[in-house]
Amino acid sequence: MSDATRFHIIGTAGHVDHGKTVLINTLTGVNTDRLKEEQARGISIDLGFAPLTLADGSVAGVIDVPGHERFIHNMLAGIGGIDLVLLVVDVNEGVMPQTKEHLQILELLKIPRGILVLTKCDMAEEDWIDIVEEEVRETLEGTFMEKAPCCRVAALEGTGMPELKTLIQEILQKLPPRDEDGPARLPIDRHFSVSGFGTVITGTLLSGQIKIGDPVEVLPPGEVVRVREIQVHGQKAEVARAGQRVALNLAGLERADLQRGAIVGTAGFYSMAERIDARFTLLKEAPRAVKFRDPVHLHLGTAKVTARVVLLDREELEPGESALVQFHLDAPLVAHRQDRFIVRSYSPMTTIGGGQIIDPAPNKHKRFRPAVMQALAELESGETSFLVQKLAELGCVKLKELEQASGLGRERVSKHLDTLKQGGQVANLGDQWVTAETACSWERLLTDAADSFHRDNALLPGIPHATLKAVLPTKVAPKTFEQLLGKMVSDGHLEQRQEWVTRPGFKPSPTPQQEQWLKALDKVYRDAGVQAKGRVDMLAAAGTPAEQAERLFSYLFANSILVRLNDDSYLHAETYAKALQILQQHFAGQETLTLAEFRDKIDSGRKLTQALLEHFDGLKYTMRKGDSRVAWQMPKDNN
Repeated sequence: MSDATRFHIIGTAGHVDHGKTVLINTLTGVNTDRLKEEQARGISIDLGFAPLTLADGSVAGVIDVPGHERFIHNMLAGIGGIDLVLLVVDVNEGVMPQTKEHLQILELLKIPRGILVLTKCDMAEEDWIDIVEEEVRETLEGTFMEKAPCCRVAALEGTGMPELKTLIQEILQKLPPRDEDGPARLPIDRHFSVSGFGTVITGTLLSGQIKIGDPVEVLPPGEVVRVREIQVHGQKAEVARAGQRVALNLAGLERADLQRGAIVGTAGFYSMAERIDARFTLLKEAPRAVKFRDPVHLHLGTAKVTARVVLLDREELEPGESALVQFHLDAPLVAHRQDRFIVRSYSPMTTIGGGQIIDPAPNKHKRFRPAVMQALAELESGETSFLVQKLAELGCVKLKELEQASGLGRERVSKHLDTLKQGGQVANLGDQWVTAETACSWERLLTDAADSFHRDNALLPGIPHATLKAVLPTKVAPKTFEQLLGKMVSDGHLEQRQEWVTRPGFKPSPTPQQEQWLKALDKVYRDAGVQAKGRVDMLAAAGTPAEQAERLFSYLFANSILVRLNDDSYLHAETYAKALQILQQHFAGQETLTLAEFRDKIDSGRKLTQALLEHFDGLKYTMRKGDSRVAWQMPKDNN
């Protein structure tokens, strides 16, 4: 991928009135204060956006976030998906309250890179600027910006701006590209209506691609709509790619159905979470401990919801501590594993901590359970551990489900699964994945089921195929079952005989009484020939109890004594062989055969003749054409 096709997002951070908007205006030529109130008051209230064209031809999106503490929720809506932050400090004021809070937020969100930008340097002496930079450096100690480069600028005069642009380009060139192959995911940070066009949403495309005409899903409300038009950095485009600032015109969606915090994504891929498991870190500067079920404001992407903090292994989380927790959300939102979030106190609203999502779709946990904590620790420990743990929890899943649960791209998930498969930790059955432990437990279930069935049904030739599959969880797909069964047969644990499955060496063993009933049925069907009646009548003629019917008929069928035409009609194998021979002889000299002709040839009744011909149709010996039948794949002999 060339530099010109790499897309990144730059964000600003810093105290109110420290020159962020002017800086962006000079960098890009765009005034991001679009609201009349912003222009009148001279401060940013909501998010602003502008494209920055760099010397190498690449275009980065720049997000201008408000610095005033009253609009910190708007800042959080924009800062989440950025690759590089410009921490802006006015040299005349130095570090201020929102400088520190924004820095805490950036640190909690694990923003990868930063540049310290000292603004209004034309209004201060060099010695003073040195002192301010030293003060800022002290504030940055121990953070990701501790060794960040510094640019001194006077944005209105343009001083230092070329150097800043060059530095931005150098840093962005070293960053990895976004995942364009994964599912599309765009958190909505603005939405509005345009006369004659309908609903428009904007946001940063975090992964994947979106093309004109694509069906996309908006959650909430969970509605699939079509992309009518795309703009990237204010210019019309056919496709939007990960890392770009995007505006989408969505057909058939009412603005009233939208809210900041919703996402636009690949249809059918994402789901809404009402609980999330996470690693939560409380800042050392937090004013007090967080107690069990304390309400907080949780900021995730562009969304903000109220949540209850469920502490799983303690009653309180002290400032500076970190813990595995479950958040119970007051309103559902879309979450992804490894998403980072910010937590603000319920009242008054100040930033108190943040963390990373471990599981976006967990079960409700019981507290103070070592098994729960161990499972969460394994989920947190790494991508492969997460996949194994999630497989164990879900039983069996398709690749897409693991992609959804893990937040990783399909290629990455596949690579991990292949490694785990080679190591014997997971197995691939059909198009589903399971842990090796789950596969072994299923094998035990199937062998136990076969053993149990043999004990309770010693006369039957085996356990029916469908009955055996029903032993496994309903999520197990038919292909998965067939592959597992095939493996067990090849390993010698089971045998497959037509539609029955048995344990190796199993043979039906009738009791003396059952032997008598079987001989009686054999005789009445042999004697009746093509005049055989339905099962109930034949059982009565043999003096056989009705409750034994299924076992006896299955035995006679499996041992090729009777031939089953349908649920009610059977023929003795000798009679069936004669009827088939008559059929073959007829088609040796004739092209068609009617039911009446065949009835007369075999000297039977209409009902049994029809059942016999339909049986031949099912075997593809004959094919029905109108009121007649023609030969199709007729066997060469009676075997």
